Amino acid sequence: MKQITQTGTTVENAISAALEKLQATREEVTVNVIQNEKKGFLGFGSKPAEVEVIVNEPEAAPLEKEEAVMETAVAEPEEILEELVEEAPKATNERAIQETKDYIQSIAKGMMIDDLTITHKQNGKQVSFYLESEKVAMLIGKRGNTLNSLQQLAQLVANKYSNQFMMVELDAENYRERRQETLEQLADRMADKAIRTGGRVQFEPMPSYERKVIHQALSRRMDIDTYSEGKDPNRYLVIEPLK
Repeated sequence: MKQITQTGTTVENAISAALEKLQATREEVTVNVIQNEKKGFLGFGSKPAEVEVIVNEPEAAPLEKEEAVMETAVAEPEEILEELVEEAPKATNERAIQETKDYIQSIAKGMMIDDLTITHKQNGKQVSFYLESEKVAMLIGKRGNTLNSLQQLAQLVANKYSNQFMMVELDAENYRERRQETLEQLADRMADKAIRTGGRVQFEPMPSYERKVIHQALSRRMDIDTYSEGKDPNRYLVIEPLK
């Protein structure tokens, strides 16, 4: 550690002289004033200023510590990310199917249905779930409304955990097949009514796949036209006779 005691006519003069001897700048030193100058009276009793000037040592250790902390801070997010990637469950079709089953079971238990069994069949992106229970009618609901709503939610769950887009269908006691037959019969009756009255007839609002069943059922007829109006969930199908 370099240091010097220096006198001068004033404190500033003493500091300047000390800096010149130490070959240092004001920012590189610490100054302790030992004595301020005294002018005296008529030349008697005057005293010079006296200062102690110490050259500051480089703060190597704190810098090294700071660099070490910075290196750790930079490395930590990468390590955390690697841990998250390793721990995060991978999206797979198998997991999507199981998560969907678990979700349906949780809904069923909320409806006090404790005997529900679920099987599934996969064909490419199409996955069909079959529900069996003594209270399965509760899961179907009036005109399949409950089953349709549950199917929409199940599809959201499946696609949250799958590694590709999946189309989900829920069925219970062959409801979908029976509903399709009912819709096809209804389509023919409504088409005949349109021809008989000479005016348009419209169905009640229904899901898109049920409207599709009716469109397909009537596609072979050349005497009527079918189209949909409105916005989901109130979108409905219309039949008009061709003039």
